[in-house]
Amino acid sequence: MTQQAEMRHDWKTDEVVEMLESPLMELLYKAQGIHREHHEDNTVQLASLLSIKTGACPEDCKYCPQSAHYAKKTGLKKESLMDVDAVLEKAKIAKEAGASRFCMGAAWKQVREGEDFDKVIEMVEGVTAMDMEACVTLGMLNQEQADRLAKAGLKAYNHNLDTSPEFYKEIITTRTYQDRLDTIDCVRKSGVTVCSGGIIGMGETITDRARMLEILANMAVHPESVPINALVPVKGTPMGERERVDPLELVRMVATARIMMPKARVRLSAGREMLNREAQILCMMGGANSIFYGEKLLTTANNDTNEDQEMIKDAGLKVA
Repeated sequence: MTQQAEMRHDWKTDEVVEMLESPLMELLYKAQGIHREHHEDNTVQLASLLSIKTGACPEDCKYCPQSAHYAKKTGLKKESLMDVDAVLEKAKIAKEAGASRFCMGAAWKQVREGEDFDKVIEMVEGVTAMDMEACVTLGMLNQEQADRLAKAGLKAYNHNLDTSPEFYKEIITTRTYQDRLDTIDCVRKSGVTVCSGGIIGMGETITDRARMLEILANMAVHPESVPINALVPVKGTPMGERERVDPLELVRMVATARIMMPKARVRLSAGREMLNREAQILCMMGGANSIFYGEKLLTTANNDTNEDQEMIKDAGLKVA
């Protein structure tokens, strides 16, 4: 493989599939070269993620324990939106632990005007005032709402594509793929940076994985942040009995995302707790330069923070 670091927006499915299936050492070598060309060497950003409103989501995403459709089987209890002060206290703790980005997730299908959205605006303002990057994931939103979040100082809005357009209907029926693209378009127009990636291990094909990366990389502006998730099977959800994905498949996704979107911050996200530290370091060698840091990722377990700090030190990395 020759190094190819130009910013492309014309990827074809076949060439992405070929890259995902290429010899691993060659793929890592190419990704590492592109990574070093566009990012500070040996740095990793720590991001903390908090569920500010848990459960009772009307969406039917088959992987998600927060869906109201599976609540009786998962046993996840609905929790109201957290108080602003409680969220800001969590942000303060995360910052003291080394996190520079604080992400807040609410189990909503879409943002609705009113007291709850006003509280989220206050949270964004408060996190930004701490000199942290504020990120939220609130479901679908319109242009006016995106503009309001931008005015409050929001750094990033997360809205994952999850998978390919072709496989999407097997995972979610309560909103369309175009709904997701429309929300991302509103975020982009507001001036807030886009955080969008997907999940592997849900029964998709290599072509589905390639299509998801292709759509992200062929956007007029690449997402500034690309979370790569591995399915965390949760009992009670339709995907609760699926086998864990091979860790090397996650490495391949990270490296391919790095090659296709050279300037993006590729985030090693859900499913990281199944990886030993060697597999995590392989992901970082392949271009991951952010991890979610803290005891939970919304409602699923995450890696021990002390172990993360030790891994970062032993790998010779430094916190960005």
